[in-house]
Amino acid sequence: MKCKEYTLMKKKQIILGIDPGTRVTGYGVISGEQAPIDFGCIRPPPSLSLGERYKIIFDAIEILIEEHQPTAIAIESQFVLKNPQSAIKLGMAKGMALLAAAKKGIPVYEFAPKKAKLAVVGNGRATKQQVQKMIQSLLRLPLPPEPEDASDALALAICCLHHTRNPCLHR
Repeated sequence: MKCKEYTLMKKKQIILGIDPGTRVTGYGVISGEQAPIDFGCIRPPPSLSLGERYKIIFDAIEILIEEHQPTAIAIESQFVLKNPQSAIKLGMAKGMALLAAAKKGIPVYEFAPKKAKLAVVGNGRATKQQVQKMIQSLLRLPLPPEPEDASDALALAICCLHHTRNPCLHR
């Protein structure tokens, strides 16, 4: 059986990685040549209601999409530790990214944190500092990307780039 996920190879790849959160949503944009384009974070004021914070996240992601015209969006898949309320809030922040992508018809790829760490560090249990240092090295940045959420988003974008280059190997 042949793999048919090759549509992203037809035009220049721009990948937007998103590490969703209600307090800090990290983002990172890379080219298909694995060159950094932009990274940072969205920080809605904590004094706002959750609805207002979700709107800020959504609007900011729409601006990033408009500015960078990504061909794919990589987002961290959700996991639940002990607090279901936190998981619900995180899922809503993730939903803002999914909605912004859907409005523009951009494919979304979800990756577990362990998979993104494995893609950049070679170890799915790498620390945040190890991820930051490897992102710095891989993208030839003068300093490790700050904050950690931006570094995580860049790791997701790199993971997505590897996946879209050879999707048949990543099933």
